[in-house]
Amino acid sequence: MSTADAPKKPRETDDVPVPATLRKSLKNRHIQLIALGGAIGTGLFYGSSESIALAGPSILLAYLVGGFAIFAIVRALSEMSVEDPKAGAFSYYATRYWSKRAGFISGWNYWFNYILVSMVELSVVGSFVNYWFPAIPTWVSAAVFLVIICAANLLGVSKFGEFEFWFAIIKIVAVIAMIIGGLAVIIFVLPTASGVRASFANWFTVGNGFFPNGLMGQNSDGSWTGLLMALVVVMFSFGGTELIGITAGETEDPKTTIPRATNDIIWRILVFYIGALGVIMAVVPWNTIDGKSSPFVQIFDSVGIHAAAGILNFVCLTAVMSVYNSGLYANSRMLYSLAKQGNAPAYLGKLNAKGVPVAGVLTSAVITAIAVVVVFVWPEFAFNYLMSIATIAGIINWTMIMFTEMKFRKVVAAGGAPEDSELAGKSGKEALDAIHFKLPFAKVTPWVVLAFLALVVVLMCFSASYRVAVIAGVIWLAILFAAYQLTQAKK
Repeated sequence: MSTADAPKKPRETDDVPVPATLRKSLKNRHIQLIALGGAIGTGLFYGSSESIALAGPSILLAYLVGGFAIFAIVRALSEMSVEDPKAGAFSYYATRYWSKRAGFISGWNYWFNYILVSMVELSVVGSFVNYWFPAIPTWVSAAVFLVIICAANLLGVSKFGEFEFWFAIIKIVAVIAMIIGGLAVIIFVLPTASGVRASFANWFTVGNGFFPNGLMGQNSDGSWTGLLMALVVVMFSFGGTELIGITAGETEDPKTTIPRATNDIIWRILVFYIGALGVIMAVVPWNTIDGKSSPFVQIFDSVGIHAAAGILNFVCLTAVMSVYNSGLYANSRMLYSLAKQGNAPAYLGKLNAKGVPVAGVLTSAVITAIAVVVVFVWPEFAFNYLMSIATIAGIINWTMIMFTEMKFRKVVAAGGAPEDSELAGKSGKEALDAIHFKLPFAKVTPWVVLAFLALVVVLMCFSASYRVAVIAGVIWLAILFAAYQLTQAKK
C-alpha cells in the first residue's frame, strides 16, 4: 500500500473525535492575544487612578520597573514551557523539578487565587450591566455570565481561544483609540475642560513635578505614598500575564509561539500602560485624577466626548468576562494537572471527547458560584479579607516560578531533561546551552526578581489595606502545608 493510500491520523481539533487527550488547538494568534489580554484589564482602565494618585507622573517608572520584573517571571516560565509543554504549568513543573509538596502548594494556590479573582469579577459584572439596564438584579447578571463562560469553556480549547481573541481585540482597540485621541488633543492644541494646555510638559510642571511625592513619604493622615508604594498597586495590575505558561500544553507550536508571545510582553507594557498613562497625564492634569471615574473617561470628557463613559463601560464588561473566561480555563487545566500528579481527586483528571477536563470546568464554576453568593451576602467581608488572600497569592505564584526555574536548570544540568525534549541525553553546560528559550542572565535574574518581590511584600506592610494581605498570605501558606501533610498521611 502506498503512502498516499495509507489511513491518515485524525487531526487533534475540538470537532474531530479522537482519543481523549488535550488538544493542541491554540494557534499563534490566540496565544498572542491571550498574552496581551492578560496584561490589560480593569486594573488599567480603573485601577490606574490609585497608582497615579500615589506617585503622580513618576508612576511611569513604576510600570517600567514592574514590567521588567513581570517580563523576567514570564521568561522563566516560558523557558520551561518550551522545553516541556504541559497543562497546569506551575504545578507540573514544581512537581517534576522541585518536589511533590511544591507542586501541591503551587497548583492549589494558583487555583484558589483565580477562584477569588473570578468571584470578584463576577460580583461586579452586574454594576456594568446596570449602567444600561438598572432594573436587572446584579446576581442575575452574575449568574448569566457564569453560565455563558462555563458553556464556552466546555466547547473546546479552540473556542476558548476565539473568545479570548475577540475580548482582547476590544480592549486593544479601546486603548489605542484613547492614545490616538489624546495625541490629537496634544498635537492640535485642542481646548480641554481643565483649562490646562495639553502637553507632555505637564508631567514636570503640574502638581510639584515628576516626583510629587518622592520615593516614599507619609501624608498627614499617616498613610504612605510615593513611587515605592505605587509599586504595590502596579504589580497587582500585571496579574494574569503568566497565563501563557498554562496554554503551552494546548498550543500547536509552543517552540515558536510561546517565545514570540513572551518577548512581546515588554513592548505591550510600554505601549498599553506607559504609553496610555503618559498620554492621559499629558491631557488631564494628574492631580485632578481622583478615581471617581476612569482616567480613560476623563480624557475624552475633557475634550467634550461624553459618550466615552458608555463605551468604556462596554470595554470593562468585556474585560471582566475575559478575566473569568481565562480564570475558568486556567483553573480547569490546573485541576487536571493536580489530578494527574495525585494531588487532587482522580475524577478531575478525566477528559471528554473534545479534550476538555469537564469535571475541572464544572467544579471550578460551582465553587466560584458559591463564592459569588458570599460576596453578595457579606460584601465587606469578601472584599476586605478574601481578596487579600488573592493579592498575596499572586506574589506566591511568581516566587515559586522563579525558584522552580532554578530547580529546572539543576535537573537539566544533571541530565534529567524530559525524554521528548531536544535536551535529552545531554548534561552540564552542553544541556544548559541547548535550552531553546533561555532566561537572560539566568544565574542572577531569579535572585534579582525574588529580591524585588520581597521588597513589594515589605511595602505592602506599610499600607493598612495590603497589610491584611500579608498576614492572610502567611496563614494561607500554613493551610496549604497542613493540607499537603494531611493528604500524605491519609495515603
